[in-house]
Amino acid sequence: MKVLAIDDQQLVLLPLQKRLIELGYQVKIETDAIKGLELFDTFQPDLVIVDINMPVFSGLDIVKHIRAIETKHVPIMVLSGNTQDTTITEGFELGIDDYMKKPLSLNEICTRVKKLIGAPLVDTAITSNNVLIQDRCVGVVIPCYNEEERLLSTEFLSFIDKHSGYHLCFVNDGSKDRTLDVLYDLQKGREDYITVYNCKKNGGKAEAVRLGMLHMSKRMDLDYIGFLDADLSTDLTDFDELVKTIESSDFKIVSGSRINRMGANITKESARKVISLTINFIIRKILSMDFKDTQCGAKIFSKDIIPVAFNKPFVTQWIFDVEIFKRVSLQYGLSKAKSMLCEQPLKRWIHADGSKLSMKDSIKIVMQLAQIAWVYRTKKSTHEIETQTQLNIVKI
Repeated sequence: MKVLAIDDQQLVLLPLQKRLIELGYQVKIETDAIKGLELFDTFQPDLVIVDINMPVFSGLDIVKHIRAIETKHVPIMVLSGNTQDTTITEGFELGIDDYMKKPLSLNEICTRVKKLIGAPLVDTAITSNNVLIQDRCVGVVIPCYNEEERLLSTEFLSFIDKHSGYHLCFVNDGSKDRTLDVLYDLQKGREDYITVYNCKKNGGKAEAVRLGMLHMSKRMDLDYIGFLDADLSTDLTDFDELVKTIESSDFKIVSGSRINRMGANITKESARKVISLTINFIIRKILSMDFKDTQCGAKIFSKDIIPVAFNKPFVTQWIFDVEIFKRVSLQYGLSKAKSMLCEQPLKRWIHADGSKLSMKDSIKIVMQLAQIAWVYRTKKSTHEIETQTQLNIVKI
């Protein structure tokens, strides 16, 4: 029994392909709709699974094409995040046999496949984890410098095995130990889910994150891209909560916040806490925003914000988060920028032993904040420039 699955997001197709193959089906996947139709002619599947929202050639266009050329009725199943009644109705009017709304479990998908075309009689080991097929795909940049001993490989692998729609990009920032070898070992066999971006020279965390974000933004199948510290001081599950917030809202940036609150496990060194409060006061003055915590190393961005925030190198090495928010404010204006940003308290954040930020570094941070205030001091926002231009035109 043969299944053809067509979706422009490969991270959606891969776990589906793996599970159906385990069940004994022959499976072909394709991210290009036109090539998918070519596969339909040559592969001659018993079932077609298709997404609705694809560029150039939509899922409904595929349904129309198949129903127009087929000599026998081939079941078509739609797997889509499009929940509009008009779209669903049109799909059934065109002749689809089932419509499944993302997110939903692989178990449910496989049950519906069996109902439509039956199940192969095979004796295979089936994956026990009930993975959810999501409606979004996320890239996560993890900067790494001399992380040979601290990299929590098991936690990263366990997360991508259980959470569909994630692609991790580890950026080796010119490490002097075996970090690069560790990363390649981590990637082996999971190249579809893990990228290793190697910087031969150490450029600092800010540049490593920037290069990783720009690299991941070239992937067409990602909806959101974020970054996370390699020591996992922010839990991966907590990061997934940031993703859920941005995909269910109009926010363009969701930033984790290490705010102490009931039910949260937030630990910091007491001396660091005092210094953090002082630095945060200065940051709020620079940004003119009431941020509680700009420096948490967990943030998720809508893809269209990446060029604004990361195209140019940062002025500072450690406080680049402040520059990100400043750039967004300059691009869109302070009022609109505030509506685009969300600060979300984390459920867990642990100060990791071996953190490279020392007490002496705090003096450098204050100096870098002064540098940010100076560099961005005279720049007007794009919004302000456009408004002034319109006023000048009216006067003329």
